[in-house]
Formats: sequence, C-alpha cells, structure tokens
Amino acid sequence: MTPPEPTGAQAHFRALEALYAAAPINQLFESALEIPEPGVARIRFQVDPCFFHAAGAAHGTTYFKMLDDAAFYAANSLITDRFLLTTQFNLLLTKPLSEGPVVAEGRWVSGQRRVFVAEARLVDATGEEVARGTGTFMRSRIALAALPGYRSE
Repeated sequence: MTPPEPTGAQAHFRALEALYAAAPINQLFESALEIPEPGVARIRFQVDPCFFHAAGAAHGTTYFKMLDDAAFYAANSLITDRFLLTTQFNLLLTKPLSEGPVVAEGRWVSGQRRVFVAEARLVDATGEEVARGTGTFMRSRIALAALPGYRSE
C-alpha cells in the first residue's frame, strides 16, 4: 500500500526539498534538506577535503552556503507562491570546520509580508556550534511553481 500524497504545508515542504535537490550548485555538495515544520529547515551535509583552504579546514564559502540555505529555506517554508532572495547575510565563524558530517539548522525569526529575517547555525559531529548567521530575505517576482524542481503534488 502506497502512503498518501502530502497536502497543504507538507506538500510545499516536500516541493522545496525537491527544489533544493534540483539546484545545480547542490551537485557539488553531498547534502540533503529537511523541512520538518513551518519556519524550520535542516540541512545535513558532509564536509569534504575538496572544500578546504590552504590551512586544512573548510573555506568560508562552505559556511556561508549552508547557513544561507538553511535560513533561506526556513523563511521560504512560510510562503507558497514566491521564491525568496537573500538581500543581506551576516556570519560569525567560531571554530574551524574539518572533514565529516555537519548540520545547518535554520529558523525564521520575523517578517511575513515582503521581508523575512531568519537565522541559522552550523553544528559539527560532536554537537558543537561552529558558526551562525542571520539573513534578510525578500519576496521576488519569481513564482515557485515556475521553477524546475519545485514539485508541489
């Protein structure tokens, strides 16, 4: 027996997860997005040595990408019609990130009309926070339903 198709918010969350997986940039990162509830997003990924800078730890682009994505999807989980765009993002890097599993946890903070604020943190395999960030995101003119990969069943 096949499980029933998700509806409402759950269908939107699954469609955003499919959109994340379909983005060409995510072919470079072994990662998976999960949206368990409105305003919350979690990305599990593997830091690979190919992301290291010359001193043998993850380059800052890795931190930014995962923090921005987690905060973005936490905010975009709250609206079903438009794609959000990052307009600003602040980072605080507190510990070098080495090879292994990492989780980016994003949470919506405020805003529900045009501009949204969301934050995210990176947690390493030991459970320690290694970075955090806060971003602002605004509604674009891009319809989610028009994007390849967004599959709302």
